[in-house]
Amino acid sequence: MRILTGAALGAFGLLASVASAQAQDAEFNGAYVGASLGKSFQGNDGGETIQFDRDLNGSFGDTVVTSAADAPNAFSPGFCGGAAVAATNVGCSNDRDGTQYAARVGYDIQRGNFVVGLVGEIGKNQVNDSVSAYSTTPASYTMTRSIDWNAGARLRAGYAVGGRTLAYATGGGAYAKVDHGFATTNTANSFAVTSESKDAWGWAAGGGIEQKVGRNFSVGIEYLYTRLNDDDYTVRAGALTSPATPATNPFLLGNAGGTDLRRADNRFDMHGVRATAAFRF
Repeated sequence: MRILTGAALGAFGLLASVASAQAQDAEFNGAYVGASLGKSFQGNDGGETIQFDRDLNGSFGDTVVTSAADAPNAFSPGFCGGAAVAATNVGCSNDRDGTQYAARVGYDIQRGNFVVGLVGEIGKNQVNDSVSAYSTTPASYTMTRSIDWNAGARLRAGYAVGGRTLAYATGGGAYAKVDHGFATTNTANSFAVTSESKDAWGWAAGGGIEQKVGRNFSVGIEYLYTRLNDDDYTVRAGALTSPATPATNPFLLGNAGGTDLRRADNRFDMHGVRATAAFRF
């Protein structure tokens, strides 16, 4: 019995030491802190438009007309996916791509060559997204959104090739504090923000490669696609108090209180490519 007990204890100790050694040899095991730096790309949304609510009932998709008699479309010159450069529809400036940077913290668990973990980050993204409408006045109306700061929490899972090179996929939730702006060449109406939600939630997904360059340091490159839901920003076109706005003003024909404007697409999408660096404890 003593021999069996001793052998069992010895085997248990050997297994424990092997497991401990494997954990120590796992290159991507444990907590880490790091940072990322890269570029965000916001594609021009050529098909995006601005929608109108003429009777202020909360339902958008109305046609703004130029008079009560023949009712031609006051926005027949159309729309463009970018910021207006003139009062007439002669084209728009491209949406701005921008630098992005963030601090990150995470934890990985490695079993053999497989790695799973969680990463959280907070930072700044300098991308912006505009859409413009043109009326027959002529006049331009541009809505722009940009990111004040952003954060995210994602799972990631991958395979350690050769032990020190990790190829992984990642995905999870995304958040941003979104700033909105409005610009117009229309001087016949007043314009006021009637609702503005700066909290935008969404998701992000992508992948990357991380390479150990020492016992505690790693560097990598990562691609991330982010989609935010930005759906609660409207601008109300109303009457000027002085001078009085004509009764034939298109924004006032449906309702004396004015007309609400909003973006037709609430998706704030962007692509990001960034370099990463991490210190593992």
